[in-house]
Amino acid sequence: MVLDMFDLSGKVAVVTGSNTGLGQGISKAFVEAGAKVIGVSRSDSTETQEMLGKDNFKYVKADLSSLEPIDGIIKTAVEEFGRLDILVNNAGIIKREDSIDFSVENWDLVMNVNCRTLFFLSQAAARQFVKQGGGGKIISIASMLSYQGGIRVPSYTASKSAVKGLTMTLSNEWAKYGINVNAIAPGYMATNNTQALREDPDRSSAILERIPAGRWGTPDDLMGAAIFLASKASDYVNGFTLAVDGGWLGR
Repeated sequence: MVLDMFDLSGKVAVVTGSNTGLGQGISKAFVEAGAKVIGVSRSDSTETQEMLGKDNFKYVKADLSSLEPIDGIIKTAVEEFGRLDILVNNAGIIKREDSIDFSVENWDLVMNVNCRTLFFLSQAAARQFVKQGGGGKIISIASMLSYQGGIRVPSYTASKSAVKGLTMTLSNEWAKYGINVNAIAPGYMATNNTQALREDPDRSSAILERIPAGRWGTPDDLMGAAIFLASKASDYVNGFTLAVDGGWLGR
């Protein structure tokens, strides 16, 4: 049956930023598709664990502005569930400030989490996939600003443009190991990162006017794309960034 291609039974995933928003939604989707999940977040993911159950979801508290937690994250997945099959690089931060005044601190913090740690966690996951044999799936969360410039978010735009580029280069190098590297570019989602925009009546109205779907996205809107890119259904998809944006880029 074709639906069997989307089954994640027996698979183990690491999902960063699992305590809320998109990461929580993706974790939920994976568990419902049969996978076990190790969540990673700076604060406790107890809400996600209560939602999904301790047998299906365990979490690691880690500050991903540093590379220090990476080895422990991979080790925990293997120790708890025996292997690693899927990595979702979802954790990300944004700092808003006029580019002419943008601080070194805001630049480095965003680039460290959104780009530097994302690359080295992907590298660690790929090494585990190669060690196990049988390939694996890496999914990074990109952005509309992987395609556009935005305003007042230079480090975020730079980091998300880098995510799209890294997705392509890693797919080129790692396809020979059976590793698929893809990304999802969410549109304007109702998450913590967009709270300031949603609370600004003028900016919110301008954004909604451009979205053909006429609404902000939700974590549920990413579930299908995440399952597709994590499953056998996407075995011949590599290096692609899939927009889930309500039609924003087509406008």
